[in-house]
Amino acid sequence: MARVTIDSAPVPDTLRWAVRLLRAEAVALAALAGWLVWADLTATRTDLVSALFVTGFAVGGAAALWALGGALARRRAGARAPAMVLELMLLPVGWFMISGGLGWLGVPLMVLGLGVCALLVSPPTTKALGFG
Repeated sequence: MARVTIDSAPVPDTLRWAVRLLRAEAVALAALAGWLVWADLTATRTDLVSALFVTGFAVGGAAALWALGGALARRRAGARAPAMVLELMLLPVGWFMISGGLGWLGVPLMVLGLGVCALLVSPPTTKALGFG
C-alpha cells in the first residue's frame, strides 16, 4: 500500500492574500446582487428578462469567486486559471467605468484585478499550488 503524504508547508502570504481578496470580491458582488434583487422587486417598470439576467450574473459571479477562493485555499491548482480569468474581466469593466466618468471606481478595479493576478502567478503561490 502506498503512503499518502499531506503537504503541511505553510500557505504562502501571496496565496493567502489572493484568497482574501477573492472572498472580499465575492462578498461585495453578493451585496450588489442583494441590492439588485431589491431594485428588481421595487421597480415600477422593468424589463424582467434583463433584470433577472443581470441579477443572476451577479449572484453567479459571487458564487464563483467564493468557490474559487475556497479551492485556492485548499491548494487546488485547477482553480488558478479560472480565478485569473475572472480577475482579468475587471480590466474592461474598469475601462468602461473610466470612459463613463467613474474613474474613481474603474482605476481601483483594474488595479485589484491585476494585483490578484500578480499574487496568483507569484513564485510562492506557484510553488504552493504545485506548479514549480
